[in-house]
Amino acid sequence: MKKILVANRGEIAIRVMRTCREMGIRTVAVFSEADRNAPFVRYADEAVCIGPPPSNQSYLLGDKIISVAKELGVDGIHPGYGFLSENADFARKVELNGMIFIGPTAEAMDMMGSKLAAKEAAKKYNIPMVPGTDGAVTDVAAAREMCKKIGFPVLVKASAGGGGKGMRIVEKESEFEEQMARAVSEAQSAFGDGSVFIEKYVGSPRHIEIQVLADTHGNVVYLFERECSIQRRHQKLVEEAPSAILTPEIRSAMGKCAVDICLACNYRGAGTVEFLVDEQLNFYFLEMNTRLQVEHPVTELITGIDLVKEQIKVARGEKLSFSQSDLKIHGHALEVRVCAEDPDNNFLPEMGKLITYRPPEGPGVRVDDGYEEGMEIPIYYDPMISKLITYGKDRTEAIERMVRAISEYEISGVETTLKFCAFAIQHDAFVSGHFDTNFVKNYFVPGSLHKEMTDEMEVAAIFASGHSSSKPKIQANSGNSAESLWKKRKELR
Repeated sequence: MKKILVANRGEIAIRVMRTCREMGIRTVAVFSEADRNAPFVRYADEAVCIGPPPSNQSYLLGDKIISVAKELGVDGIHPGYGFLSENADFARKVELNGMIFIGPTAEAMDMMGSKLAAKEAAKKYNIPMVPGTDGAVTDVAAAREMCKKIGFPVLVKASAGGGGKGMRIVEKESEFEEQMARAVSEAQSAFGDGSVFIEKYVGSPRHIEIQVLADTHGNVVYLFERECSIQRRHQKLVEEAPSAILTPEIRSAMGKCAVDICLACNYRGAGTVEFLVDEQLNFYFLEMNTRLQVEHPVTELITGIDLVKEQIKVARGEKLSFSQSDLKIHGHALEVRVCAEDPDNNFLPEMGKLITYRPPEGPGVRVDDGYEEGMEIPIYYDPMISKLITYGKDRTEAIERMVRAISEYEISGVETTLKFCAFAIQHDAFVSGHFDTNFVKNYFVPGSLHKEMTDEMEVAAIFASGHSSSKPKIQANSGNSAESLWKKRKELR
């Protein structure tokens, strides 16, 4: 491949283009009118505007993107994540038009894109799954009886779902029919498919995923795990690799299951197999994401593998240049998603101008971003500004570097998730490794970050007025509020 079109925007577009440049491959950016002045547009060798800001008039126009690619003599299309990355019809059309889709086959996407089909494939390899219905719910009365057998609470989930849409927790039998109807309606509205299934609700799960790579010659490897349990609205905010709780034996067993899932759908390229892990460290297959993940940098840092480069090499028909025995975990990595959201206002998105934007630097710090100082955060897309990643020889060093990096990240003009992430990674539950997907619900109180910053300003005012001859001592507490090293660092500046 000599020229690749990146069918995406922002930080992931630049991320893919950087690897292409290292490999001597020219790149094409497609962009909406809202992104005309974005860094990824300037970074590409060629760039074409494909429509107005709304994604359904630009980044989701598969036929238009393919037309641009053909006109410019593109060899392959990399979809990044989101938008068309898991659209099987788009992948088919790319291949039918004589280009390479840098991702799995459309057939693999079809199978793994349906949670019901994915569960059916997993059964063939005896992969552990959460107890629940074998297929889509067609008989509500029978489903209610099944729920009574496995025990409430249960989870009603959309087969074609993602991002928490079409998902309802049913705490007791009397709520079953109402929550079922809501899940079906939401699934139909969001995905055009109202099929839902039922699983036993695992109350305090960890969300742990396994990175996989497969070539077209029958070779499949797993690149260990990522812990992704700190989430809001079923979407991740903090990720790390490796997990603080997996033993080598459990890691190996989960890796084998992930490889088996790839074999079940004849997978190629990079993908992620997601699992729920309960308090007894039992793990259950959740789903497969047939694309590059937002949090892929932490895997790259602990393995030394450029996942985008491997995607491209597999798409070119090359064999994997390493085997499972060649892969080792080196050190520890953390990633926090820097989103234009206000954690103190239930993480609602923020729109506005980046008046100040100065990312941190230094040893063990990586920033994947797609914005510059002075740019507007558009209302049309995901509010993620950047991904801040740190690497250390062990988990403690990675956390310490993240605390330092967050304190040096200067952003003004919009509220961001940085203060929350600083709170989260220094909380006793996170530091000890004893946390789950209920972290936000259990430990974070909206408004607490604002209160802490107000307290800091009051302390600063006391210093400025000369009412204190020495710096105050900060008493560490249990970690259940936003009082943390974040506050200490701010006060000791």
